[in-house]
Amino acid sequence: MTFRDAVYERARRAGRRIVLPEGTDARVCEAANRIESLGLGKVQLLEGTAPRSLLPEMIRLVRTRHPARFATEAAASEALSHPLTFGAALVALGRADVMVGGATFPSGDTIRAALWTVGTAPGVTTVSGAFYMVRDGAVLTFTDCAVVPEPSPDQLADAAIAAARDRRLIVRDEPVVALLSYSTKGSASGPRVERVRLGLERLAARRPDFAFDGELQTDAALAPAVATRKAPASRVAGRANVLVFPDLDSGNIGYKLVQRLGGWEAIGPILQGLARPIADLSRGATPDDIVDTAAVAVLQAGERS
Repeated sequence: MTFRDAVYERARRAGRRIVLPEGTDARVCEAANRIESLGLGKVQLLEGTAPRSLLPEMIRLVRTRHPARFATEAAASEALSHPLTFGAALVALGRADVMVGGATFPSGDTIRAALWTVGTAPGVTTVSGAFYMVRDGAVLTFTDCAVVPEPSPDQLADAAIAAARDRRLIVRDEPVVALLSYSTKGSASGPRVERVRLGLERLAARRPDFAFDGELQTDAALAPAVATRKAPASRVAGRANVLVFPDLDSGNIGYKLVQRLGGWEAIGPILQGLARPIADLSRGATPDDIVDTAAVAVLQAGERS
């Protein structure tokens, strides 16, 4: 069974409700039909901001969460006129389990809608984006490849924690997290290396329940033979399955190189660090991309016992 097959099978068992707010887009409509036919979840396909009967409850939600931003009902109503915000509010109110949006809007709109409605997960203040890189049964998590251009040390720690949480839900193995750099354990110095080292300190201070280490070069993080030479005392080097990139440039470039030259499949971007699953799509997404993203987002909601 492939990784995708396993994700689909577990999504079927979860029986989640998926809202697709861009119901006038042909790709989204096709994806909705596929999701239903594959049994990946029960789809609510929206056209505009129906059902309007929930609008008063949604207005109270966003005004309570952000009273300064939405000082009046009119301001809240205007925000909820955006289909992504409306769809995310359905998730926040428990009327849906997952929202998948962004096929016709930029990523900023999806993230904004998520922050206004569901907010961030406990212990995390930064939304980040991951790709699940898949080939020959291997699955690597790459983060952050989609959201934060120049992460602070605290944001690097947030990305590591969010990626580890989601990997347990999506891949169902134990995360082994490497904070990447052009330096391995002091082999080089500079402001960017120092930021990764501080990120490691911030992560350690939060006492996460997974293996982590840094700063590590990519070969030291992944190749056991290199790890033995460069970081022999590390419990992560040579066996990392979550790679935390030091900035968005390296993360975005890295996943595309692995995808285009290495032949790995890239599933994502998957938004992480949110209290409930809100998934972002590329505006170039195909119906297949939308189905894959929906299935992964269903697993972020957790599996039913």
